[in-house]
Amino acid sequence: MTNEPQQNHQIRVKIYGRSGSASAYAIRDFLQRSDVPFEWIELKDDEQARAIGVQDVQHAKLPVCAFPDGTRMECPTIRQITEKLGWFRDPSRSEYDLAIYGAGPAGLSAAVYGASEGLKTVVVERWAVGGQAASSPKIENYLGFPAGISGAELTERAREQACKFGAEILLAREGVRGEFSTGKRVGYLADGTKIVARTAICATGIRYHRLGLPNEEELIGAGVYYGAGASEASFCGGEHVYLVGGGNSAAQASLHFSAVARKVMMIVRDDTLKESVSAYLVDRIYSTKNVEVLTNTEVVALIGNRSLEAITFRNRKTGEEQTVKTRWLFVCIGGSPHAEWAAEAGVVRDQAGYLVTGPDLFNGSHTPPNWPLDRSPYYLETNIPGLFAAGDVRHGSVKRCASAVGEGAMAVTFVHRYLASG
Repeated sequence: MTNEPQQNHQIRVKIYGRSGSASAYAIRDFLQRSDVPFEWIELKDDEQARAIGVQDVQHAKLPVCAFPDGTRMECPTIRQITEKLGWFRDPSRSEYDLAIYGAGPAGLSAAVYGASEGLKTVVVERWAVGGQAASSPKIENYLGFPAGISGAELTERAREQACKFGAEILLAREGVRGEFSTGKRVGYLADGTKIVARTAICATGIRYHRLGLPNEEELIGAGVYYGAGASEASFCGGEHVYLVGGGNSAAQASLHFSAVARKVMMIVRDDTLKESVSAYLVDRIYSTKNVEVLTNTEVVALIGNRSLEAITFRNRKTGEEQTVKTRWLFVCIGGSPHAEWAAEAGVVRDQAGYLVTGPDLFNGSHTPPNWPLDRSPYYLETNIPGLFAAGDVRHGSVKRCASAVGEGAMAVTFVHRYLASG
């Protein structure tokens, strides 16, 4: 058995389920982010459900996943699918040189550089490899890919590189607590696993903000989606799709959906796209006939029981409201950091919850809280020596894929300095 199971692009998972199923969406999203081909078979009536051995289309056994080897899984969890694909594993070592939390661009970059430079490296990821970048249908401004590349393919290549150099990747694992003592960085995972390492890099990224509307939680994955929705685009043929957000993620998604949807509407709070979206995307959006931009507008209501049926949006200047029918609402409105564990561990965060590092730790001339060393913290080091932060979770980071990759590589340079000094 190799250090990390290889992705098998011959695998094609068949997913049977009903439209508007949040659990079916979670599976599709996971497989899309993991670059695993799948086929979605929508069950439209009870007769079709009974044909696959399920009583009706509302049955708790749905969705059903069928694998090429004949295995059938009823309403599986992501962890069960991970195990079936051969990707779920336990740590192989009792202690590592470097533990990386988060397998987005920053975490994968750190894994490639750490493992290739001889560090015993482990990566812990709560969901799927690639983070939010993996949900991007196409990244066109990343160096070296003039024709663009999907986020899933880019991060799958990075995963393969990291594993080639010997990094271990633990999927479907979530860190819940950290303890930091002299020479040890201990992470406790939700399933009880303990990760011990001499250094650690937090690259856990961010989660998309919610709209904060009634009925929202019930409709997540059932018409309301967070992120660019790469797994859902092929199901939107002839539909009217709405995207909330005025950044690059929303802009890229709108162009991706425009190839299949009848109409794509971007709902933007600001006066213009130009301040928050790359110029090449702005030009392309305004030259695409079936993409429309509503500025100074916000969604104020979600309508639907088991799945989204309509939305209401309001003009922020005039107060005028309009309700439109739709089954598709994608939300890309920035986010908050995955760093809840930091408060208990004594790691300094800013008011928004981002991890503070390096020079930003100094308040005037005051030494950072809990800082025990004579030297100043390295640029990406938190107030806990040997604990670094990279990518979107870090205070002051540039929210771009290339920047995250650069910070991941840079963090490993400081890891080496820390280990050499200790």
